[in-house]
Amino acid sequence: MANGQTQSHEQDGPQGHQAGPGHRAPAGGQWYPPEWPDRIRALADGSLTPVAPRRAATVMLLRDTADGPAVHMLRRRASMAFAGGAYAYPGGGVDPRDEDHRIGWAGPSLEDWADRLGTDTATAQAIVCGAVRETYEEAGVLLAGPADGSGTVVSDLTGDDWEADRQALVGRELSFAQFLERRGLVLRSDLLGAWARWITPEFEPRRYDTWFFVAALPEGQRTRNASTEADRTVWIRLADAADGYDKGELLMMPPTISTLRSLEPYGTAAEALGAAPGQDLEPVLAQATLEDGELVLSWPGHDEFTKRVRPAAGTVGDAATGTAGDVAAGTAGDVGGDAV
Repeated sequence: MANGQTQSHEQDGPQGHQAGPGHRAPAGGQWYPPEWPDRIRALADGSLTPVAPRRAATVMLLRDTADGPAVHMLRRRASMAFAGGAYAYPGGGVDPRDEDHRIGWAGPSLEDWADRLGTDTATAQAIVCGAVRETYEEAGVLLAGPADGSGTVVSDLTGDDWEADRQALVGRELSFAQFLERRGLVLRSDLLGAWARWITPEFEPRRYDTWFFVAALPEGQRTRNASTEADRTVWIRLADAADGYDKGELLMMPPTISTLRSLEPYGTAAEALGAAPGQDLEPVLAQATLEDGELVLSWPGHDEFTKRVRPAAGTVGDAATGTAGDVAAGTAGDVGGDAV
């Protein structure tokens, strides 16, 4: 990795996709935090006040293969307290500075993006910038091009100067607007498509309002493991990833496997990107109810994730489909100091 602490493992195909050293993901590829039942009860009885979710963005980066699109995924370090060994997409928190400065921009206007995301223009800019910046920080892929109006995408990101700028972005020493201006680049918003939106359940101590985007790997660019949160990165066919989840070989949070499965019908990355404008961005937010003394946790429109929690704290019904703690972020990056 770029920080010199963890070796990068960039792989193709389904090999090497176990949840992490020393353990295997449960059937269904998920896990269930033992603190959830008590927090759900506290929310139900009014003793727990939900925290406001922070904005985040994540990108499902695709490339075409002879057998259909493959998606770029990062495996979170198995030693991490939350969702260790889980597979996710590059992503992380939105930088508030990206609301304040006009960004070099190409593609659909900020007004168009605000309409698509259901926000004001400043928020839309920050969210889209977050998606592009996090993809560069964690995967080394930059969805930007020269500001000369040529319509091209930057292809050569090698060199110590590029790495120094990437590290400055990671450390928030450099804003994304400053980075683009320094490089004479504009953000290519036409290379992104908004795909889904998930919000962390109200009973979680760390909450994120996460927009999922789809994008195709630009010609000439290569991914790499540039994330301090991941011990491995892979390119894997969508069907193989879903199969690995079903067999318990790949650990994923509900937003990750749900969005991954929604991409399966598309035969190319371009087809998926073309389908983005028709995707529903209604936020998915888990609901917790009490039924006959049993806690029932459900995600509207996603029945496969429904959980029934027995009265004893820390026990679950249908444990084979348990979920990860920071369930709605589905990203591999650092959101506000706590990994998601």
